[in-house]
Amino acid sequence: MSVTEMSGRSILIIEDEPLIAMMLEDFLESLGHSPAGTADNIGDALASVDRGGFDLAILDVNLGRDECWPVADKLSERGIPFILATGGHVSSPPENYARALTLIKPFTLDSVREVLAAAD
Repeated sequence: MSVTEMSGRSILIIEDEPLIAMMLEDFLESLGHSPAGTADNIGDALASVDRGGFDLAILDVNLGRDECWPVADKLSERGIPFILATGGHVSSPPENYARALTLIKPFTLDSVREVLAAAD
């Protein structure tokens, strides 16, 4: 077992596709982490960030018709690291998030493991 898998972080999933969110939950549990809940829209995601109780977030760039940047801003303000998840959004992220760790869809267990290791 790797150091990342042993660390057992609590991870918030912000994803508007239920099947993708469930798959991420399964992947996180397989890797020894705890899903700290899910949110599928900006309002619920912001409320989840306000509640706290997690170490890291996986943040889908496109949440329905909205982009995730207000949530990324709030996570940044609170000093909570996050990983951007995308299937190839059209516009570039704001400059302050251009170097954020990115998880490209479709996800695999290995790609999730790698990006979580890079988030250490």
